[in-house]
Amino acid sequence: MPSLNIHEIKNHLPHRYPFLLIDKVISADSGKKLTALKNVTYNEPFFEGHFPNRPVMPGVLIIEALAQAAALMASLDIKDQTGAENRVYYFTGIDKARFKRPVEPGDQLIFEVELTRQIKNMWKCKGVAKVDDNVAAQAEVMFTFVDL
Repeated sequence: MPSLNIHEIKNHLPHRYPFLLIDKVISADSGKKLTALKNVTYNEPFFEGHFPNRPVMPGVLIIEALAQAAALMASLDIKDQTGAENRVYYFTGIDKARFKRPVEPGDQLIFEVELTRQIKNMWKCKGVAKVDDNVAAQAEVMFTFVDL
């Protein structure tokens, strides 16, 4: 599967600024794996308060970005795209979250997500967020979707 740019990503996810946390899909393997990236810049709105003298990306947003990457993977695999423009993905659970290093302005986060289980419209994926091939965070995320 070819990469997806930000305009194509917006066709699959309902998130918008400042909460769309994926800049590009690098590769995807038909609902099994997906690799995406986020360029972390000093202009991110959360850096103003987290923390003014030492900006660090909040861990919860790194996990949210992993969940968005996983939802993108599922979206690319869903056969019935009828009404997809009104589809909302809901984060339903998280397990085994670990944070290994801070993420700072100038870092490029690479998200690798892999499907571990799917039952109907429920997905469970393991995900890893890396900076320069070093693990920044990892977690198992669960989600579903609803067509509004």
